[in-house]
Amino acid sequence: MRESTALGDSTETPTDTRTEATDPHDAADRFDRTGAEIQQVFSLEPGAVDDLRTRLAQTAEARDLADVAYRTLDSPVGPLLLAATPLGLVRVAFAREDFDTVLQTLAKKISPRILEAPDRLDTVAAQLAEYFAGTRRAFDVPLDYALSTGFRQTVQHYLPHIAYGHTQTYKEVAAHVGNPAAVRAVGTACATNPLPVVVPCHRVLRTDRGLGGYLGGLEAKTTLLTLEQAA
Repeated sequence: MRESTALGDSTETPTDTRTEATDPHDAADRFDRTGAEIQQVFSLEPGAVDDLRTRLAQTAEARDLADVAYRTLDSPVGPLLLAATPLGLVRVAFAREDFDTVLQTLAKKISPRILEAPDRLDTVAAQLAEYFAGTRRAFDVPLDYALSTGFRQTVQHYLPHIAYGHTQTYKEVAAHVGNPAAVRAVGTACATNPLPVVVPCHRVLRTDRGLGGYLGGLEAKTTLLTLEQAA
């Protein structure tokens, strides 16, 4: 499109070449779909496309192009997804939450620059392995509470103060954080805890000492409580 200036000259309106941030999974899906074609066109050996993907990820990590790094690992409560920002661990997710959905939420709420970078989460993974082996009782990693706000974040900051092998009720937690009437809100804060296991919402029970809900399911909550009682 051309516009006329006041002097009668014509100038061309600059074209906006900016593009919106690409969802990391959309890009990965496209890479997966075209992988066979790339291998065929360039006569690559089997596995070469995977090697290329790895090199691209390493380059992105080396140039600090990712705001969120993630990895997955197996555990006694099923596969877990770990995600971290430069500030610290920001998400621990159970498989039942659907990892793709979790990553999409991170892209919307934190940043679309997400990279699978296991090395950046080695310390967290190692401490989780020690915890599940019964040799670690507290986690020593920086945490990023960016996914929580207000009273929920207040409760989640308090939860690590509940000692390993001990439990408190929603009512007791409400009293400890200075709002004895907020029993139901404490339950909501535990149910939406973005850092389960590491931030031990599994140590919080209903007022009648029943299990209550849990993001990872009641079987996972029972497994964690049993593990801590046995250690």
